[in-house]
Amino acid sequence: MQSGSARPGDLAGNGSERDDDAAVFLPTLIAELQQDRLWLLRQLDSGCWPEWRLDLAALERELGQLLDHLGERCAD
Repeated sequence: MQSGSARPGDLAGNGSERDDDAAVFLPTLIAELQQDRLWLLRQLDSGCWPEWRLDLAALERELGQLLDHLGERCAD
């Protein structure tokens, strides 16, 4: 994550204030994790870590599915 980004511990507060913080924090976190996932995919495509390629590719797919699911839940 980038410096200056919100962290889970930053979500102190109660009620609607916490909901407002989460509404900003979660989409930002999901977008940053998507960028990290794309970086991993590019590294794998360029031939990095050949001995771990299959495991990392499976992890990347699962992470993509999780992030897509979370993005849909946040949009609701």
